[in-house]
Amino acid sequence: MKKSTFLFLTSLSVNIVCSQIIHIPDDFATIQSGINSAEAGDTILVAPGEYFENINFSGKNIVVCSNFAMSGNVGDIETTIINGSNPVNPDTSSCVLIVSGEDSTAVLQGFTVTGGNGTRWEDEHGPGLFYTEGGGFLIQYSSPTIKNNIIRNNKAINVPAGTISAGGGAIRSGDGNPHILNNLIVYNQGRYGGGIVLNYSGAEIKNNIFAYNTGGEDYGGGGLWFLSNGTSPIILENNTIVYNHSALGGGGIRLWSSQAQIRNNIIWGNTAVSAPQIQGNTGTVTYCCVQGGWTGTGNLDTEPLFATSNFILDETSECVDAGNPDPLYDDPEDPDNAGFGLYPAMGTVTNDMGVFGGPGCIQLPEIVTSVPQNSAESGRKISILGNPVSDGNIVLKSLVDSELTFSVKLKELTGKLIFGQRVILGSLDLVCIYSGHLSEGLYIIQIEYSDNSKQAEKLIVR
Repeated sequence: MKKSTFLFLTSLSVNIVCSQIIHIPDDFATIQSGINSAEAGDTILVAPGEYFENINFSGKNIVVCSNFAMSGNVGDIETTIINGSNPVNPDTSSCVLIVSGEDSTAVLQGFTVTGGNGTRWEDEHGPGLFYTEGGGFLIQYSSPTIKNNIIRNNKAINVPAGTISAGGGAIRSGDGNPHILNNLIVYNQGRYGGGIVLNYSGAEIKNNIFAYNTGGEDYGGGGLWFLSNGTSPIILENNTIVYNHSALGGGGIRLWSSQAQIRNNIIWGNTAVSAPQIQGNTGTVTYCCVQGGWTGTGNLDTEPLFATSNFILDETSECVDAGNPDPLYDDPEDPDNAGFGLYPAMGTVTNDMGVFGGPGCIQLPEIVTSVPQNSAESGRKISILGNPVSDGNIVLKSLVDSELTFSVKLKELTGKLIFGQRVILGSLDLVCIYSGHLSEGLYIIQIEYSDNSKQAEKLIVR
């Protein structure tokens, strides 16, 4: 084995503190076996690859990280994957469990976390009541640090016999205080809280993108769902919360008796039957860009003007320099241009609203807009032009030059078919497949090619 051991000495103490780096897969074949051998303060360093595991920190305050922790290369996030789709026990299908009192020095950093389906879990505030919780992460009585990850395509939607509902597609935290920083949280599903559920929990949620998360069929909340507070505050700061959807209320955020401090965020383009951006008025919302407006100091109701698909602001956006002007919230300063923000922040160092503002601003991985269904889709051939689209034409763009035949179906999220047709694209670059009325919301376009490969895309109508 190649465990690397470090000794730390201080002039104030004669204690010797030993910690080690455990390399996966060189020292142990699996991440979990590395965790099992680790002690407090150790680091589990995971090489690129796809690890079909459902890991449990087991009460250990350790760091589990990819090479991103050293390289800063987002490619290491994209290529180091924890895939929870093949659990040993189907009742324990969260990708990551941190449920044994771990503190903020328990860190998971630099992974793509995907394929989780949640864990059967008893409600701490309702003995005997079971839910399917936390597709990507299940956190309980713990305060870990979750940073620099892509958390995508996880689900908490299964309600087998003996369970009441399912929630927290990406993350569910109960009675804890997690630190959720600089993550890309996209394409997750939950029957409440498609992105995040906080149940009697505090949290520090900063500089994340919440996009294209869906659900809310039971208790609302497409993006984030907060019920009450724990012993620590809920701080929701400098996030971009966009294009999430709830089947009930609160497409972006659903507040249930929660005193969340919501500041310097962009909350835009979310959809729901009611209150599409924020439902509930128990929190404080300040210096946020909220579609439709919201009462509070410094809030805006203006198109954010994103310059890229990854929601970096256009330099002309009114969200630039529009966050809380207290220097405590300033963007990082460009070392070559004093007084101005370091890209991807824009304008001066005064806080920009959204994920690319504030002292924690860093560049995040690009959002991949396709929704993988099987391995045959890795060679995606078609994209939706201008997604999100306004009500009207749906145009597909070919990414190949050869003649191509495919069938296409447009469906609601419930699976209801809106239309289906077969198309011969040939050498055409663009083809319009639909022209008609669609209500605001999320839809699925399913494509099957003549070579039997398949593709699925989420269509956003606003």
